[in-house]
Amino acid sequence: MFYRPEEGHGLPHNPFNAIVTPRPIGWISTRGALGDNLAPYSFFNAVAYLPPQVMFASTSTKEDRGDTKDSVAQLRESGVFCVNIVEEAMRDAMNATSGPWQAGQDEFELAGIEKAECRTIDCPRVAAAPAALECKVVQVVQLPGAANFVTFGEVTGVHMRDDCLVNGRFDVTRFRPLSRLGYRDYATVTEVFELKRPGD
Repeated sequence: MFYRPEEGHGLPHNPFNAIVTPRPIGWISTRGALGDNLAPYSFFNAVAYLPPQVMFASTSTKEDRGDTKDSVAQLRESGVFCVNIVEEAMRDAMNATSGPWQAGQDEFELAGIEKAECRTIDCPRVAAAPAALECKVVQVVQLPGAANFVTFGEVTGVHMRDDCLVNGRFDVTRFRPLSRLGYRDYATVTEVFELKRPGD
């Protein structure tokens, strides 16, 4: 099968977001004039080492937030956000925060998630997350399309749960990272292997 996106695919569901998989989930927490917010984004990744930087993309709108959603609206106000890493054990809580809740709804409270304060920015974080990246906004880029915004952030603080550190390494096998596969499908990392690069 081949299709041109502008002509449509003719399938019951859009295959695009199921093709680029698995995708890590950035559980983005923000603080703004209306309070604290927490929402998952699967268009998320790390993009640079020095200084460490990450990105996430928001691709739809809410009537009560104009041209975007709560996370982007609030980081525009504050200039900061936090990326919380999602483990399998938190999948139901993460899913609960993905709803189209009214602006000002605290998803930490809605999903029963313990909140902690970040250290380098004025922002909440998921206290029990395996890791959390405190970020200051570097740039918000609007892509083609009415509601497509990519936020780049520089990491200013890193939290790692003590049980995830093994022999000086952050060990993802200790918490089974959750990833997005598209549609309503998710997966967990259950097998890890090592490859040496040429020249190592």
